[in-house]
Amino acid sequence: MSLRWQLTDTPDAAVAELGRQLAAYIDATVGPSVRTPLAITVHQDGDLVAGLNGMTAWGWLYVQWLWVAESQRGQGLAGALLARAEDEARSRGCTGAHIDTFNPQARARYEAAGYALCGEIPDFVAGRSRCFLSKRF
Repeated sequence: MSLRWQLTDTPDAAVAELGRQLAAYIDATVGPSVRTPLAITVHQDGDLVAGLNGMTAWGWLYVQWLWVAESQRGQGLAGALLARAEDEARSRGCTGAHIDTFNPQARARYEAAGYALCGEIPDFVAGRSRCFLSKRF
């Protein structure tokens, strides 16, 4: 039996099958993730001015994206988004949260919210480190 390799920058259904296979393996070895999306958006006069996107899985909140419009920065929206997401995560039974960034200002904001550095890739991009932070509830 020969192996057929394929490399592409336009994934197809095979990628979805890869995800199903990996999820089945993980479910069998550590238990189901109970992955549930979580998103919070903030609008002003119909325009999106801030938001958070992530998920809860295996009893943890993962914040994938947190964004605040430049005109709204410095007004506490990032902290308020994190607090609301954490409250929802707790209501889902989560015991902690994790997030990553390579923005030094964002890192400082997350640390002010109680997150602690748990990993780092120095010089990830443009002389900045990619920082992984976590927080136990």
